[in-house]
Amino acid sequence: MRTLGKLTAQELRLFRREPAQVFFTVLFPALLVVILGAVPDFREPVGALGGLRIVDVYVAIAVVMALGSLGLQVAPPALATYRERGVLRRLAATPVRPAALLAAQLLTNLLAAVAAIALVLVTGRILYAVALPRQPVAYLVAFLACAGTALVLGLVIAAVAPSGKAANSIGTLVFFPLMFFAGLWTPREVFPEVLRRISDFTPFGAGERALVDAMTGSWPAWDSLTVLVAYILVAGLAAARLFRWS
Repeated sequence: MRTLGKLTAQELRLFRREPAQVFFTVLFPALLVVILGAVPDFREPVGALGGLRIVDVYVAIAVVMALGSLGLQVAPPALATYRERGVLRRLAATPVRPAALLAAQLLTNLLAAVAAIALVLVTGRILYAVALPRQPVAYLVAFLACAGTALVLGLVIAAVAPSGKAANSIGTLVFFPLMFFAGLWTPREVFPEVLRRISDFTPFGAGERALVDAMTGSWPAWDSLTVLVAYILVAGLAAARLFRWS
C-alpha cells in the first residue's frame, strides 16, 4: 500500500503537469454546464424531459464526459507510452510489479474524476439551482459503474495500441461516438425510440441514464446497471488477456 501511495502521488504530479489535460478532463465539464445554463431556454422545464430542464440533464452528461475523457483519452496513452518506453518491462525486474503502476494510473484517473464531478455538481447547484442527487447511494453506485466501464474500456485500448500516439487516436475515435449516444449533442431523452434503445445498450448511454435516475430520486434502472457491469466484465477480461507488459 505504501508503494501504491507513492506511485499514485507521482502519477498525480505528472497529471498536473499537463495543463491542457487538466483543463479538458477536470475543468471543461463544469464549463460546459456554465455555458449551456447561460441559455435562457435551457433553464426552462421541458415536457419531453419529464419536466427537467436541459441544464439538469447536461449535468449528468458532463459527468459522463469527464469519465469518458479520463478513461478513453488520458489513461490509454499513458499506459501505452509506459510500455513503449520499456517502463513496465523494467519494473518487472524490481520488487515494484508493473501491476502497481497500472493500479496507480487508474487510481489517479479516478481521483481526477471525483474532482471533476464535484466541480460539475457544485457549479450546477450554485449557478442554476440544479438539484443534487436525491439518491446519494444510488448515485455513487451509478458513478462507480460508469467510471469502471470507462476505465476498463481504456485498458482494452491500451492493450491493443502499439504506441502512446496510437492509443490517443483510438481513444478519441471511440470517445466521440460513445458521447453521441450519451446525449452530448442532443439529450438522449429526446432521441427517437429506436435510437434511444440503442443508446441504452452503449456504455455511456447506460451510464447517463443511471446517473439521471439517481439525480431525480430513483434507483438506477437494473437494465442500465446490468449493461455497465457486463461491459466491465467483458472488457476487463479482454484487457487481462490482451495486455502486454513489454
